[in-house]
Amino acid sequence: MDFTTVYKKNTDAIIGSRIVVNQGGTSSSKTYSILQLIWMIAYKSKKRLLISIVSESMPHLKRGAMRDFENILKSNNLYDRDKHNKTDNSYEVGNSLIEFFSADNDSKLRGARRDILYMNECNNMSYEAYNQLEVRTKKLVLLDFNPVASFWVYEKVLPQDGVAFIKSTYKDNEHLDPQIIKSIEARQFTDPNWWKVYGLGEVGSLEGVIFQNWNTTKDYPEEYKWRVYGQDFGFTNDPSALVEVRFANGELWIRELIHQTNLTNSDLAERYRLLEIGSRDEIIADSAEPKSIEEIKRMGFNIKPANKGKDSIVNGIDILKRYKMNIHIDSVNVINELRHYQWQQDKDGKYFNKPIDNFNHTLDAIRYVALNKIGNPKGRIRYAG
Repeated sequence: MDFTTVYKKNTDAIIGSRIVVNQGGTSSSKTYSILQLIWMIAYKSKKRLLISIVSESMPHLKRGAMRDFENILKSNNLYDRDKHNKTDNSYEVGNSLIEFFSADNDSKLRGARRDILYMNECNNMSYEAYNQLEVRTKKLVLLDFNPVASFWVYEKVLPQDGVAFIKSTYKDNEHLDPQIIKSIEARQFTDPNWWKVYGLGEVGSLEGVIFQNWNTTKDYPEEYKWRVYGQDFGFTNDPSALVEVRFANGELWIRELIHQTNLTNSDLAERYRLLEIGSRDEIIADSAEPKSIEEIKRMGFNIKPANKGKDSIVNGIDILKRYKMNIHIDSVNVINELRHYQWQQDKDGKYFNKPIDNFNHTLDAIRYVALNKIGNPKGRIRYAG
């Protein structure tokens, strides 16, 4: 395996420390390195260990730690499908068992004891979840997170004895692609808070977060007053994003359907068919891509350009703020964007009425629906119920 500085820091930290806290910026390799460490511990252990890897939801796990773990094994010719129980979301390594489950599974939180616990992106989980898991862990607790804002780990965990703290940035990842480094460093002059958190790995601030009126849900209304799809286009660097927005009981219900790069218009049309989007279903798309809209329309879909108008971004945000937004729990990119979408700051650190041009692919798609289904281009309410 190829190891980074972060891996080596963690191998040193677990000697003499029961709890290891990894605070880091983007692409620092903290998650990847911890998963490598877990595999190594399991592989070398003569005793049978039960190791739990936990995240906020199963969709988050499947698109994050579970995918990374499988990639680590496959890239090193270590993957054995007979040892991978996809029903139980577990994997046998040597004498040990590594299990994956979500923090929203109450029975798992209060279930059997384990030897090692890894809470991936623990800032997205509650202190109560940590408490229930930590007290049932015998040997080692590993935590990691991007320091978007201060949370319970600073007040409740770090002050304890026997806690090791590791701070990492992209500079600690010796195997990082130069293009990714260039992209990260370009943000330091355009988005101070992003650079502080994801570039420098330091604790940021959520003061400028735009949306507070949302929550996650496992429910999704079968009965609704209307349903519309929002499409934001991307390709190489930015993903194409498709969302479904339903209006029920005076609230918006939102689910992410597509979030992927390198999709052609034909690819998108094929995805629509797989999602059973019919010729009468309304799709509101980014009006800056008239050619894409026309091509998809000729493939038999009811797709139309968003009527943005003047100040459409701020007006769309204003409309969305008037409604409670219920985000389906499997919409991990929508959730991530809502947590990070902020107003811009001036050189003195003051926020002004213009959002950052980041963490906004699914949110732009949602905004197109809001502008065209709820409000007119000037932001006045046109129709909701």
